[in-house]
Amino acid sequence: MDYQTIRLTIADDIATLTLNRPQVKNALNTQMRGEITDAVKAAEGAARVLILTGAGDAFCSGQDLADGGNAASLDLEATLRDEYVPMLKAIFDCAIPTISAVQGVAAGAGANLALAADVVIAAEEAAFIQAFTRIGLIPDAGGTYWLPRQMGAAKAMGAALFADKITGRQAADWGMIYEAVPAADFEAHVAGRAAHLAQGPTATYARVKAAIRGSFDNTLDGQLAVEARLQGECGQTRDFQEGVQAFLQKRPPQYEGR
Repeated sequence: MDYQTIRLTIADDIATLTLNRPQVKNALNTQMRGEITDAVKAAEGAARVLILTGAGDAFCSGQDLADGGNAASLDLEATLRDEYVPMLKAIFDCAIPTISAVQGVAAGAGANLALAADVVIAAEEAAFIQAFTRIGLIPDAGGTYWLPRQMGAAKAMGAALFADKITGRQAADWGMIYEAVPAADFEAHVAGRAAHLAQGPTATYARVKAAIRGSFDNTLDGQLAVEARLQGECGQTRDFQEGVQAFLQKRPPQYEGR
């Protein structure tokens, strides 16, 4: 696809998907949502890790309220069902690890787009804002799913009701994201994290995601059974054999992602 609202680059097994509407702080419109969905699926088959980031001084300011006419004419239910759900599911179900790299503002649906990734790394002064109640809406784009699971019901409720700005440092301290780093180190740090995953046991990473996500719906006995099954599958991979040999030979492993 010839993308107009995003950029997709792939190098050294790392795919970078950049939201590219900096003039509107990378606000999400219909075209962008379709292009993100397509690009995530393309990256899944061509790379071993995917970075989501934004061009300019923002990650994503959320829904483009100028897209598709005036607010009164928007069919929000259809937009979420037909455009947001495929995009978010593509990211959530992606077979390779995904990293959201957040600098600047991530507001509304843009904040929850970031949270759909497996790992969120933010600059310390980045801003996550559940801005929905400011215009009479509830958090969407997965916000009511991600937030209570990642930082607990109390913090999630306050973030949703007050629509306060949460800095990258606060988000990390509250468990909403994985880590926050100084702005000066941000790009190098994200590149290092991505390179680590790109050189790792990709098939195992997919099973890590499946195990952790499935645990919310499982009893202990059920989760122990899941672990046994997935570990058995990992034990059949070429990367497990390589990991054991590298450990015994006291050398770094050379994983192939299979």
